[in-house]
Amino acid sequence: MRFAIAEDITTFGQVQEKLGLTLTEDSQFFTEWMTEQPVLSEQEQLRLEQVRQNYLYQISEGILLEETVKMVVLSPLLELAGFYQAPYKFKTEVSVKIEALGDNDEILSGRIDALVLQGKLWIVLVEAKKTTFDLEVALPQTLAYMATYPETAQPLYGMVTNGSSYLFVKTLGNQYGISDLFATRSQYRNNLSEVLRILKHLGRIVAS
Repeated sequence: MRFAIAEDITTFGQVQEKLGLTLTEDSQFFTEWMTEQPVLSEQEQLRLEQVRQNYLYQISEGILLEETVKMVVLSPLLELAGFYQAPYKFKTEVSVKIEALGDNDEILSGRIDALVLQGKLWIVLVEAKKTTFDLEVALPQTLAYMATYPETAQPLYGMVTNGSSYLFVKTLGNQYGISDLFATRSQYRNNLSEVLRILKHLGRIVAS
């Protein structure tokens, strides 16, 4: 059933029509990604810089496919966030195929895989063929995944990544909010540090 739901919802219009979810205009709806972030240790900062350098080296050879993204970028982030230890537990959702039009009306194919942490935090990885999907393509299906959770009175969170970019999303009731975009490549804002701090903060929220 979850597979069918996600397959059928590929646009934000369908998110509103079929799931009843609307993008909020309330600037205070999703502040968790901006405030109360944990401080990272020097060791964590150094590890993140190594992850960034590893990514830059790998991407220089071409587009990273799913398993490489998992090993080079996503797995180190989840480890540093403490998600491989108690009290956190993952379950894996069914993979969903995605398609988008590229240059010259070429249909580009890929898929998304989701790990669900504590039933309240979705970690969604986008795998692309030939090109890197804009994360906007995967957001409707991420919201479809999250909509299957029965307790709509509780805030739910998600992170969508293709290895190079990251977006965070929150749903509560019939509304959702989306964070700014973060990039692995960035060396000026230290985006990976921000991503890790947000993951740690959301992890603490869903575990409490």
